[in-house]
Amino acid sequence: MEILVLIKQVPDDSVDIQLDPSTNAPKLDGVTPVTNAFDTYALEMATRFKEANGGTITLATIGDDGAVSSIKECLAVGGDKGFLIKDDSFADSDPAAKGYILSKAAAKLEELNGAKFDIIFAGKEATDFSKDLVPAYLAQELGVPVVSDVIAVDPADGGLLVKQETDTGYNMIDVATPCVLAIQKPDYDPRYPTIKNKMKARKAQVPVLTAADLGTEADKVGAAGSLTKTIGMHAPAKKQAGVKIVPPADVENPIAAATAQAVSIMAEAKVL
Repeated sequence: MEILVLIKQVPDDSVDIQLDPSTNAPKLDGVTPVTNAFDTYALEMATRFKEANGGTITLATIGDDGAVSSIKECLAVGGDKGFLIKDDSFADSDPAAKGYILSKAAAKLEELNGAKFDIIFAGKEATDFSKDLVPAYLAQELGVPVVSDVIAVDPADGGLLVKQETDTGYNMIDVATPCVLAIQKPDYDPRYPTIKNKMKARKAQVPVLTAADLGTEADKVGAAGSLTKTIGMHAPAKKQAGVKIVPPADVENPIAAATAQAVSIMAEAKVL
């Protein structure tokens, strides 16, 4: 099995990120970049699939030079080789444009590998903007099936049997390969790298693929190739402090007094 795992480097989502008032953009100074959590689940699922069924895992990400660290982290926990997709023309690409870029990258990597990808794993969304669209646009560009919110995958009858999580339970879906799988958090966590694998990954070469390498068309990438654009960013409204109801200590029935006070407050707020 030839497997492609797509990853993205994002700001650490455990940090409370504020907007910079001078630019109205996220203030990321001092925020450590990390591999998107859903992509780490995708890699772990792909690695378990490879261990059970054989194959090779290729990693790819669209990003700048800093994203190489995420690729090397992923090489230490299951990836066999990794590539950075980098070009100034890719800036401001929305999910539709990224789907196009990644489709061209997949074709180029297949050419370099000398084999077609059977499965493309990706996290269901990135934790920085959570748009949940890139896997679907990629599948559309490639003309292959896509399944979202996947929590398990096994080979079956020449294809795959995929377990999909829904709001009301689970779906078991037969899907032909090649396909794109958008991974939700499964019932296990990503593994930790061994010291040996970390040292090996640190020395790994990460080739860069540019727009010229991929043969992308200028009007299909960046802002020109995007179907959407960001108009502005706003911080979510801060929650107001609650009201603590404390009935007077000298009342005969403190519960009734507290209830009356609560009703009065709700009536003034016009929620009754």
